[in-house]
Amino acid sequence: MSQEDRFHELDRQECLRLLAKVPVGRVVYTRQALPAVLPVNFCLDTDDSVLLRTSSGSELVRAIDGVVVAFEADEFDVETRSGWSVVVTGRATVVTDAAECERLSQVGPTSWMPLRNAVFVRIESEMVTGRDLR
Repeated sequence: MSQEDRFHELDRQECLRLLAKVPVGRVVYTRQALPAVLPVNFCLDTDDSVLLRTSSGSELVRAIDGVVVAFEADEFDVETRSGWSVVVTGRATVVTDAAECERLSQVGPTSWMPLRNAVFVRIESEMVTGRDLR
């Protein structure tokens, strides 16, 4: 079996199923005209968008609100040399609707550290791609 034979493209539903299994991913965005990657905890919303919770005054919010970003999550097993990686690409927006913020406070991700003026950021799942390695 060649190395290429071990990679398999995943369909959208399988990608979303795998994303729902892990609590941490990475937001990929542009900071001062350079690529930046930030690990974040997240969850998927009912519309398959990626939800983050962060401080309203954070550098992340200033950099990504209204901008197309990538979000990546993965899971790998070093022993078996297997795993998967999923990338969601879409526009990130700060959730401002009060009713939606209230709903998300019940079902959305919780921050791993105390936040002042917490906000939710939604990344639309406009493009979802993934690969697994078997």
